[in-house]
Amino acid sequence: MSTPANHIWRPSNARYVQIDGFVPVPRGPQIPPPVALAWPVKDPGDTLDYVFDVAPALIANPGDAISTLDVQISPANPGDLTLVSAAADGPRAVLWLTSGQALTSYTVTVTITTSGGRALARSIALPVVSLASVPAPMNALTTPSGQALTDPSGTPLTTL
Repeated sequence: MSTPANHIWRPSNARYVQIDGFVPVPRGPQIPPPVALAWPVKDPGDTLDYVFDVAPALIANPGDAISTLDVQISPANPGDLTLVSAAADGPRAVLWLTSGQALTSYTVTVTITTSGGRALARSIALPVVSLASVPAPMNALTTPSGQALTDPSGTPLTTL
């Protein structure tokens, strides 16, 4: 008799970003500018989970957690990056994102309210790059070494 497997799903640490601006800095005339938030590149064919952690903003408020979240993606044209689902896991927003146009950097703006009444909004960059290789068609233009010539989006150039 077979037993069904129980799976414990945990968001990936490979696509994890933590909120900025809540780390104490020494007083003085030179405060470094905040570092832009960005997730690692994704392929247009990927559907992956992306984590945005706001724990540093809630550190002195035990029991406070994400209550609602709103996600906006720019640009938002047909075939662009799409939000599949969004969920909260305590102080972490977990977003499932799919699709996107190669050579496009998307801005994912996450607006969060907490059960304690706090509101936070941050924008996170998500560059989309064609990482999967697609076989070149038979009529593709090639280099002397046999590599297909492509346009900037990675599409092979072909003859008529």
